[in-house]
This record gives sequence, structure tokens and C-alpha cells, in this order.
Amino acid sequence: MEAQSYVLKDVPNEDRPRERLMMIGAEALSHAELLAILLRTGTKRESAVLLATKILNQSGGLRGLVDMSIEEMTAIRGIGPAKAVQLRAGIELGRRLSRSQQGELPTIRKPADAANLLMEQLRYLKKEHFICLFLNTKNQVILQETLSVGTLNASLVHPREVFRAAMKCSSASLICVHNHPSGDPTPSPEDIALTRRLYEAGELVGIDVLDHLVIGDNRFISLKEQGCM
Repeated sequence: MEAQSYVLKDVPNEDRPRERLMMIGAEALSHAELLAILLRTGTKRESAVLLATKILNQSGGLRGLVDMSIEEMTAIRGIGPAKAVQLRAGIELGRRLSRSQQGELPTIRKPADAANLLMEQLRYLKKEHFICLFLNTKNQVILQETLSVGTLNASLVHPREVFRAAMKCSSASLICVHNHPSGDPTPSPEDIALTRRLYEAGELVGIDVLDHLVIGDNRFISLKEQGCM
């Protein structure tokens, strides 16, 4: 006998995630239930909660979901472009909220300030992400932008992409940051070469490259402190 399929409307009101959130609060809901609310609907064979559970299983949990691209999400049966966009938007809002500091712009006074700002975002990612922190004349972060997402052990970025973004936001200086998925922040020869190219390009265009940080698992290395710039 074929197993019965069902959708969210077939679930009693008290078991539906939206209704449960209204009754007992968001804090009491599981990861799958919160994700189901973002998805809004399931499929003909799966409720939104079952679909959310499948996504979490295939991504390896919330940490893996954060690193999934829209293309990777839509490869999961039941996730179309609209649902993938909803999930990416929800993830990005969570990231921005975690970076906000009651409306105040973060100030970078030392390498650890920049590392602390990005450590939790970068330390668990499975691909290299190259991020720039663009600063004003007071060393306050006016913009954080991901300029490149690489493979397991390579993140490619060209100086023109970095300084185009810096000029667009009228940045006075910038700090480059990327992660090593291995957890070991030891800079590679390519990291050192890129740092020197960026530093030299910054001198030409009049935008200071203050540092380049490599983020590992709860530790980091400053290439400026290593004498590489």
C-alpha cells in the first residue's frame, strides 16, 4: 500500500509552524519549523516542514545551509528559484542582523577587531570567501562586501574588482579578509602575492590597503603583522 502524502493544510492548526510561532513564540520552534515558515509551502507529497527537514539533512544543518548557493538549493527536489531566493534573503538578513551594533558603525583599531567581526561568519564555510571591509576616514566600516567565492582551497579576486567597489562607496581605506576552509589560517604563497598586488594597487589609486586577514577555525593571521605588506 502506498504511503499517504500530505501537505501543511492537512496538519492540525496547533502543529503548524506559523500557528505555533504565534502561540508559543519563535524561540520554541525547531530549525525545520522556522525554515518551513520561510518556505511558506511544501510540495504535493511533502509538507513545508518535511521539505525543510530534507533541506537541512542534505545541507548538513544550518551551517551548511548558509554556504549553499541558489543553484545548489534548486538542485534539491521541491525547491524552485522562488523558494531558493526566499531562503537566501532570510539568511542574508540574519547575517546583517548579527553584524549590526545598535546602529553604530564598527570601528577597526587592530587586526583582531576585523577578525572578530567576521570570524563566526567565515570559520565554518566550505569554500573560500574573499571579503572586503571598506572604511571611512575614522576607520569605521561603511560597507562589507563579498567579492569572490572560490573552491575548496582557492579564492580568486582581481585588484580592479576590489578598488571598483571601494570607489563606489567612497572608501578611504580597506581591509581584505578571506577564510581557509581547512581551519588553518597559514597564508599560502598565492595569498602573499595577492596581498602585495593589492597593496601596490592601493598606493596607485590612493586607497590604503590596511591589512589582509586569513581566517581559520577560531584563529586568524594578519599579513601586515607577518610583514607581507
